[in-house]
Amino acid sequence: MTSQDLAAFAAWVEDLMRDRGYDIDSPRGGGKSRIADEAGVHRAAVTRLLQRQSMPDLETTRRLARVLGVPVREMLIRSGRLTAEELADPHDHPASPAPSTELGRRPTLEEVAELLGIPADRREMFVRVVEQFLPQEAEQASHAP
Repeated sequence: MTSQDLAAFAAWVEDLMRDRGYDIDSPRGGGKSRIADEAGVHRAAVTRLLQRQSMPDLETTRRLARVLGVPVREMLIRSGRLTAEELADPHDHPASPAPSTELGRRPTLEEVAELLGIPADRREMFVRVVEQFLPQEAEQASHAP
């Protein structure tokens, strides 16, 4: 990570803090202490980031993301720790149909169990348990030929 990367990340976090009402600009504003307390991190970690001295560790990053209301994924990408490709969002890519199912048809519970890697000797139990949580029509469809 370069000092430019750290500066860009810190500037982005500063903007988030200000947008969420943390007074991080005035010496007695209390914003740095308040966000550190709310996130459950050391004030020094917040100060080091805002002064562009060091990147917060993973746990601090996770906690700051929660308090600032941004996904941890976005924090990790913007910090330069990981790339978007390394943190591919499964919601961005529709799941491919199961190899044994036809397009336009829902897989049976037995097929789902197989796709999930449930051992063959436990699939019957998996089906019975899952059926308890499905509407009656889905239960009947799961046994359709």
